[in-house]
Amino acid sequence: MASDLLFSLRDVEIKFGKKVIFQDLNLNLHKGDMIALVGKNGVGKTTLMKTIYGDQDLDAGELWNYPNLKVGYFNQKFEKLNNKTIEENFSDLLNEQNKHFVDIFCNKLNLDKLANVEDLSGGQKRKVYLIRSLLKDSDVLLLDEPTNHLDLQCIEWLESYLRNLNKTIICVSHDRTFLSNFTNKVFWIDRGKLRVSPRGFKDFDKWSEELLDQEYRELRNRKQFVNIELEWANKGVKARVKRNEKRLKRAKELKAQLEKDEASYRSAIKSLRPQVSKKSTDQSKFIAELQEVFVKYPNQSDFVFKNLSIKISKNDRIGLLGNNGSGKSTFLRTILNEIKISKGKIKLKKNLEFSYFDQMRNDLNGRKSIKDILVPSGGDYLKVQGRDRHVCSYVKDFQFDPKNVNHTIQTLSGGEQNRLLLAKVLANPKTGLILDEPTNDLDLETLDLLTEMLSNYNGTLLIVSHDRDFLDQTVNKILHFKEDGNVSLFFGGYSDFLKSENQQVAKNKETKKSYSENNKVKNSKAKLSYKFQYELEQLPNQIKNIQQELEDIKNELKDTNLYLENFERYQEITSKMEVLNNDLNTKENRWFELIKMEEDLVSNLATINKR
Repeated sequence: MASDLLFSLRDVEIKFGKKVIFQDLNLNLHKGDMIALVGKNGVGKTTLMKTIYGDQDLDAGELWNYPNLKVGYFNQKFEKLNNKTIEENFSDLLNEQNKHFVDIFCNKLNLDKLANVEDLSGGQKRKVYLIRSLLKDSDVLLLDEPTNHLDLQCIEWLESYLRNLNKTIICVSHDRTFLSNFTNKVFWIDRGKLRVSPRGFKDFDKWSEELLDQEYRELRNRKQFVNIELEWANKGVKARVKRNEKRLKRAKELKAQLEKDEASYRSAIKSLRPQVSKKSTDQSKFIAELQEVFVKYPNQSDFVFKNLSIKISKNDRIGLLGNNGSGKSTFLRTILNEIKISKGKIKLKKNLEFSYFDQMRNDLNGRKSIKDILVPSGGDYLKVQGRDRHVCSYVKDFQFDPKNVNHTIQTLSGGEQNRLLLAKVLANPKTGLILDEPTNDLDLETLDLLTEMLSNYNGTLLIVSHDRDFLDQTVNKILHFKEDGNVSLFFGGYSDFLKSENQQVAKNKETKKSYSENNKVKNSKAKLSYKFQYELEQLPNQIKNIQQELEDIKNELKDTNLYLENFERYQEITSKMEVLNNDLNTKENRWFELIKMEEDLVSNLATINKR
């Protein structure tokens, strides 16, 4: 409704030098809008937020906002905090109505309100800035990657809080699950245009695919029309009729515009295809084995983690979950042999080497260029999985313009810096990859491409991430680090972990049952029924066959011309891919269910036999 309108842009143009960021931009913000702002790195998401906030001038067009509209902005550049306690840093924002929120926010974000800000880590300071943004009196709240450095418990609380917040919200985030759980509208910046979906981010993939499919059909129809026009005009122009010459000129103009639009479309659907070797000359499966390992730091009485036993093999893909400070980074440093264990045994593969992706971007210090980062020894070539690649050729794989290889890294956005680090890490994956919060600041397109690349990677993968959807798609095991030092291993992705945790909570709530027939079963054997045992034995091969079919389809989809040249085949295999994925999910869930049944039988029998 018009009465709900808070902010409006009409026919807006914004330029940086000669580069046009927006042209003919139209936008409306209404009360109750909870908007996911999406688009590739560099398309203008931050510029749009700064325009709404009032920090960006217009080169043309009109801006209207409701009188005395108040806009809050949580972004990547923060004002300096005072050298006081966390609570004292909020004193300018507090009143009788909101001061109790300090205790709530600090509790939910695992902060001590009496701690001095000078003693906080970078991630903890981000939480303080986030609280300031939530405390500020505002009608419109702009959030730029609010989940960075938050653990899962904090993210789930934040999405619940935002869902019930009586403000208009615009949020940029790489976390698909986070956006899906609270937004009701999408602003998609695509090739300088703002496309609006009224359905929320949960339907974004389907909606954007429909738009691109429609654009493809329109281009195909235009191409047929232009070809007919060119053919007719070329025949008719021989008569030197002025009317025919004009028609030929018009047909050529249509053809030029069509080629420009087709190139724009191909750019929009183009996938990043970093080639990660799936072959390995090293056939050894062993990477590391920890047996009842305890680790603690000097002068500390509590163990960071304790009694941890785990074997890590070459093809393991392990996600590390847990609150900040629960021991995830310590575990990684233990695997890298940077931390000595306090008790237990650890065996590591000889000459074990991991490529390490650091969320703090420590490799991007100084005023180096893109080329300096990728080729620190100088020259124009770097080794990419054993073969020489020209740096200009390699950066194109990661959507960088080769003309900009000598630009300093300070000119890159946060997402582009992460993309550059990924390019460096993936050039030489070594024995395995350690990725510490790799999704921070990535746009959704790059995140999809990283996910695809990791699914094709045939090495050991250790990922620290709080992105639930990303973990579901990339890992097959979860290590859950608890604050009491205990570590649990779960098979599957995040959804499997969550399901198992919920089942355990439900089990703990149940009243313990008395066993009246203990003596009858003490000498019995823990064994599934023949039917279940047979099903359990058949499932691994069935799962393997489905995975192979999916792999074949993914390889066929790597042909970027398939979509344009054989659309029927594209539709056929993508539909089949959806069916196979559903079947795979069903069979994997069933496999986990039967394994759990078998484990429960053994566990119950052991408990009974002790009595």
